[in-house]
Amino acid sequence: MSKLEALFQQFQKAVARLKDVLEQEKNEYIRDSAIQRFEFTFDLSWKLIKTFLEENRGVICASPKGCFREAYAQSVLDYDEGWIEMTDTRNKTAHIYREELADEIYSKLSVYLNLFNELIEKLEKLSEN
Repeated sequence: MSKLEALFQQFQKAVARLKDVLEQEKNEYIRDSAIQRFEFTFDLSWKLIKTFLEENRGVICASPKGCFREAYAQSVLDYDEGWIEMTDTRNKTAHIYREELADEIYSKLSVYLNLFNELIEKLEKLSEN
């Protein structure tokens, strides 16, 4: 199994686990678990894109925003500012000290889940070609 295939499988599992926690009734433990799962899923998403771009397009990128922008340019992702916003949200999760911020981040997770699912669909289509 290639590095790309392994990352893709890990990413799919992470997306499924994020979906599972978001389907639970919200309380502070579910919220905090969802945020942690988001962090893990986000980190896998940009590393997956990075590996895909390197292995399939010969493009090197070094940061989440850089990889997302390159993925737009390479038509791996449809342009959506949500990916850039998601990067900013992920940066905030390292500094959650307030309940309000945790609730704000939690409220965005279903939108991010949709973007993660779109990435799965796009990569599946690109791998068929």
